[in-house]
Amino acid sequence: MNASDLTAGFNRGVRIAGTGSAVPDRVLSNHDLAKMMDTSDEWIQQRTGIRERRICDPDKGEGTLWLSEQAATRALEDAGLTGADVDLVIVATVTMEMTCPSTAARIAGKIGATPAGAFDITAACCGFMYALNLADSLIRVGRADRILIVGCDCMSSIIDYEDRSVSILFGDAAGSAVLEAVDDPARGSVYQSLQADGRGWPSLYIPRHESQIAEGDEDTKIRIGCLRMNGREVYKFAVTRFQRAIKDAFEKTGLAPDEFGAFICHQSNARIIESAVEKLGLPEDKVYVNIDRFGNSSAGSVGLCLDQMRKAGRIDESKPTMLVAFGGGMTWASSVWRH
Repeated sequence: MNASDLTAGFNRGVRIAGTGSAVPDRVLSNHDLAKMMDTSDEWIQQRTGIRERRICDPDKGEGTLWLSEQAATRALEDAGLTGADVDLVIVATVTMEMTCPSTAARIAGKIGATPAGAFDITAACCGFMYALNLADSLIRVGRADRILIVGCDCMSSIIDYEDRSVSILFGDAAGSAVLEAVDDPARGSVYQSLQADGRGWPSLYIPRHESQIAEGDEDTKIRIGCLRMNGREVYKFAVTRFQRAIKDAFEKTGLAPDEFGAFICHQSNARIIESAVEKLGLPEDKVYVNIDRFGNSSAGSVGLCLDQMRKAGRIDESKPTMLVAFGGGMTWASSVWRH
């Protein structure tokens, strides 16, 4: 199977015109966490591969809106565009500072994207992937010519730093991309998947009231309003779905691992990525890893990797790129992108 088979029926494709990202200056290291709870640098690195993560300072006005605006502005600058050139703004986040108005609407107002449409989507760590695939589809069918997407989470705002199970994993970041229409339908997302299994929601969730606490989780000491996770169940889900999503993309496109120029994976746990590399035969030099420096930034993860790889010249645009993620919901998504 080739790209033309997978894009049959479309008369135009999509290109990534620009990318941007943003992280806070403040570094929270494993050694810092060891002063706050019963843990150690060795214990965290052994299980997750994380050495440090970036954390917003709310006293300086840092948060989801601040990170999203920076990443979006940098993506527009990279594309040589302004907000007025954008038809739609999509922000993927679980840490929106307000539910009304949406973070996307506020970003659109800040960058001058008026009267562009704007909305938020919530797909946890899959958020950027959901936004990417949705934007590609809207552009392909002619509903928009240029879309700005942002994946951003200020995870520190929903973390209980008295609990070791969750707090060691997450950091704050945003990644953004500008997608625009091109005449060649073989460009853009030639294969994509968006999937979910809501039956697994108690494995990773944020209860706002005691009535929302999952059965069997009543004794957890994590504060209401903070992220809760069944680490064992999430790990099993992630290893299985992550590898299946990659294998499905290989099968549907007929492409082999060495035919890809880059693999951009959600940074949840270094061990999960290492397992996929080993079991699926992914070329290690084409699999980007930054979790050691930034932790798991949820919806910010894939966009941050995409921008860092592009700026570092680590994406071979003569070959397809595979992007893949999984997250709370439970959700998982993938995209095979031809540049």
